[in-house]
Amino acid sequence: MNESEALAAFTALSQDTRLQVVRILVQAGPDGMAAGAIGEAVGGASTSRLSFHLTHLEHAGLIQSRREGRFIIYRAVYPALAGLVGFLMKDCCRAHPEICAPAIAALDCASDPGFTESA
Repeated sequence: MNESEALAAFTALSQDTRLQVVRILVQAGPDGMAAGAIGEAVGGASTSRLSFHLTHLEHAGLIQSRREGRFIIYRAVYPALAGLVGFLMKDCCRAHPEICAPAIAALDCASDPGFTESA
């Protein structure tokens, strides 16, 4: 992840509803959730308001959508989220790898073997 991608991701995450949405989708797992269920989970957000936030997160590369019949399903892009954490930590451990060990171990659960860029 480069600096401009990290800035876009942090900008997207700097709003409370969008941060909630990402956390909900991370918890939902690789199958994701329908937009309506996400709206309910964030406290009944209006369709237009939720759509705005989902679009912002998708443009930042943090979530992806797919259509299933008449539903739009959203899912977290785990490699992008792990890349964001990696961006923050890549320079912190020079000569002190033990500092980063807990964060790196936590990222192991974020791997998504089923992820593809076009999913």
